[in-house]
Amino acid sequence: MLLQLFSRFFDYAMLLLIVLNLSLRKFKNGQRKRFSTLVVALDILAVYFLLIFIDWLQLPAWTEYVALAIGVVLAITFRKSMWPWRLKCRKCGKKMDWDAILGRDANLCQECWEEEHPEEKEKREEKERKASISAQNQEKIDELCVKADKVDDVPWGSWEPTERCVLTYVMDSEKALLILKKRGMGEGYFNAPGGHIELEETSVEAAVRETKEETGLTVSGLKEMGVLRFQFKNGIRMIGYVFTTDRWEGELIDECDETKPFWINKSDIDYSRMWEDDRLWLPMLMEGKKFEGWFIFDDRKMVDAKVEETVEEE
Repeated sequence: MLLQLFSRFFDYAMLLLIVLNLSLRKFKNGQRKRFSTLVVALDILAVYFLLIFIDWLQLPAWTEYVALAIGVVLAITFRKSMWPWRLKCRKCGKKMDWDAILGRDANLCQECWEEEHPEEKEKREEKERKASISAQNQEKIDELCVKADKVDDVPWGSWEPTERCVLTYVMDSEKALLILKKRGMGEGYFNAPGGHIELEETSVEAAVRETKEETGLTVSGLKEMGVLRFQFKNGIRMIGYVFTTDRWEGELIDECDETKPFWINKSDIDYSRMWEDDRLWLPMLMEGKKFEGWFIFDDRKMVDAKVEETVEEE
């Protein structure tokens, strides 16, 4: 009877102990508590193997309770190793947070721990001080970026984008695939298929996905041609990766919720229907040149811009 009960819950108990043991790896001051999970597992295993042995020998049912009693005796004997856990601080009696319960063998709250280990308090305060300085510096950088009216006034070395996007120009020697943006940022403008890069997604993966969603075409052989950095007056900082390809499969869709795709001759592209920066770098892309661009925008109005051709090293 006890063997059947143990068999039913044994796997779950072992899995729980393994997960707990692995979770405790991140705590450098919780080695004793991590070791306790192994001791508990060994005690359970000892009882389980005794029950299996009893069943194999076909001993009387009461001997199962002897095996259970042995497990209890082992647990009492090694109780300090098996159960070093406390919910309240052993010094002041204050309820401890979860990290202290799991990861601190001393079973002390944060205040009592730092009282006994002043060097840890100094490390925490230094870490908080650096984080505060970093946050203050970032606020200053953000303020400089928003107030900048010239590209050279933006501290690009410390500049970090809030949004990452892609644009994909599908084209051959004569025509290019564009979209009419029906809603969202750039509504009413012509642009290339593109959009935001999702978490854990590469720029190439995003380019393929966005092109498929907005045009129905599956593209391949993408080549990165440019990197564009946009600082908007409303605080948005956007970086865009521009790709080209002449390889695609599938049928062009009529439209989707956000866009309406269409083919156009390269010579007929109407820059008056596009973002202002496009006229500065798109001709370079059409000529097969690589480039980088830096731009300041106030809503849809381009305040300042700089575009440079990127020369590849041989």
